[in-house]
Amino acid sequence: MTATAKLTVVETKLLVRDPGSMFSFLIPVFILIVFGSGIEPGDTVLLPMTLAISIGLVGLYLMPTALASYREKGILRRLATTPVRPGSLLIVQLLLQFALTLVSCGVLLAVAGTVLGVQLPASVLGFGVVFLLGTASVFAIGLLIAALAPSGRAANGIGVLLYFPMAFLAGLMQPASQMPAIVVRIGEFIPLGAFRQSLEDIWNGGAPDPLLLAVMAVYAVVVSFAAAKFFRWE
Repeated sequence: MTATAKLTVVETKLLVRDPGSMFSFLIPVFILIVFGSGIEPGDTVLLPMTLAISIGLVGLYLMPTALASYREKGILRRLATTPVRPGSLLIVQLLLQFALTLVSCGVLLAVAGTVLGVQLPASVLGFGVVFLLGTASVFAIGLLIAALAPSGRAANGIGVLLYFPMAFLAGLMQPASQMPAIVVRIGEFIPLGAFRQSLEDIWNGGAPDPLLLAVMAVYAVVVSFAAAKFFRWE
């Protein structure tokens, strides 16, 4: 087994044991089941909301906390003297966090489709594009938090402080139909809001707004570049 493979096994075990990973996994499922018990099978609001919540919790809370903690504890610096380079750890962490997001969202889709009878989107390709862009844009913000936060605890706090106002503007605290139009419009220019609205468009049988896709793409590219520029290995 190569050094990178061993690192992946170890990081997987640590991620599974992390209470934060269970929190980011179970909360969206809990919300879907509790609030989904009274919705109609044709509902196109709740599932996009819970999918966005899931990605937000991983990208803004779990991932930056883990990466900032590794730098704070000197793990990245010590890895520089081993066959496993620090960059390998970051790549493994990103892939594992993305895998966690896939599992969480897969469970949400399975529960919605089988238990609650919610109609799944007809356009698999459209869903895939929106999902990847939404995840990339939110993860980019998480990487920037990890790059700037002086410690894991600080990254945790910054992530939480960013998540709640973003979730409110994105229409994750309450349906966008019950929010002022100006607030909804502002929310569409942040990753979580653009992601939720694009998913709703797909669930309603339409195509996602190209402007919202561009919003997510710009966040993914520009913020990732900023994170790479400011990231400190120690």
